[in-house]
Amino acid sequence: MKVRAPHISQTRKIRYYIYLRDVLLLAVTAFGGPQAHIALFIDVLVRKRGYLNEKELIELNALCQILPGPTSTQTITAIGFRIGGPGLAYLTLLVWMLPAITIMTAAALALAYLQSQNIDLGFTKFIQPIAVGFVAVAAYRISSRVVTDNLGIVIMIVAAIISYFAPSPYVFPALLLVAGSITAFNYKAHSIEEKAPIKVKWHNFILWVAVFIGVAALGGITRALPIRLFENFYRNGSLIFGGGQVLIPLLYTEFVDFKGYLSSEEFLSGYAFVQSVPGPVFSFSAFVGTLSMRSWGVGGQILGGIVASLGIFLPGTFLIFFVARFWEQIKKYRIVRASLNGINAASSGMVIAAGLLLFRPLPSTPQNFAVIVATLALLLFTRIPAPYIIIAGLLAGFIF
Repeated sequence: MKVRAPHISQTRKIRYYIYLRDVLLLAVTAFGGPQAHIALFIDVLVRKRGYLNEKELIELNALCQILPGPTSTQTITAIGFRIGGPGLAYLTLLVWMLPAITIMTAAALALAYLQSQNIDLGFTKFIQPIAVGFVAVAAYRISSRVVTDNLGIVIMIVAAIISYFAPSPYVFPALLLVAGSITAFNYKAHSIEEKAPIKVKWHNFILWVAVFIGVAALGGITRALPIRLFENFYRNGSLIFGGGQVLIPLLYTEFVDFKGYLSSEEFLSGYAFVQSVPGPVFSFSAFVGTLSMRSWGVGGQILGGIVASLGIFLPGTFLIFFVARFWEQIKKYRIVRASLNGINAASSGMVIAAGLLLFRPLPSTPQNFAVIVATLALLLFTRIPAPYIIIAGLLAGFIF
């Protein structure tokens, strides 16, 4: 055993290196959001490399879909956790998110520079209605997939109305909690499954709560903008169910309507641009964080992108580490499965409201309506990739 131990250790290091290289390849080629990401994960991580089988990957993805946070990011991080424990998982998270957040931070820096030089940003005029079209399609696809009964439709409509007329960072978590509580009473509609005793290891949950409370207290005491930004994004990352599309109403409400760190035009331009960037949609947070600290200079803006990215990605990582250990037991409880129906319906309503809120600041011109309708048609009825639509919008802005 003493002779073979170094060999085993070296083999594991090589395996981990190959895995991280695969993750990097995915990070720079995975366009199209969580659904497209999962298809690529199956192709590369399951069929090509055999890190796990397809059933295991699908179950991991299902677990991540019911937790707050970025679904595809949590899935690939959980795979790293299965292969090499927490150390490899955190490296997986870093490699997966770094290309996208670097691109989005650079985009925000470029936008801030153009504005500081009083350069006309009229070339983005088509990008903004295109972004509204993206959100509208996301709302349609999410609602058609997760809202399956009359109660869900009612919850979705009510959540959309409340989110539109009372857009506050404090309203959204209350909506999710109430919606989940309502459908939890319908647990008898779910089949009973035999349950084993749940063995819980609490340290990752405690870490999640400790950071949540600690940065809120520290931000309140110091009033330092970087700490408050981290707290804002960490809180949002702890409350977002349904992926990157659900992120949009929360960030728009907090950083455009509530705090005014970004204009509506800047927000829409950034959201449209992230559609053409590979990797996690949550990298949009780096764009928002960078512009939120534009008064701090280039170094401060880069710091803003970093703290925003860490804040949005860490909660989901802590929670997937916590839940993955006893997922097989907890998913058998009917009340858990029932509450998720309400949470998903409320999330759909919030995305619908986001589309309306993003449209509101746009001039009600025939041109903007035409661009939104054209974006909807291209996304729903063709297979044209989103980056091509963004590039076409930018070119049209330069030409016209």
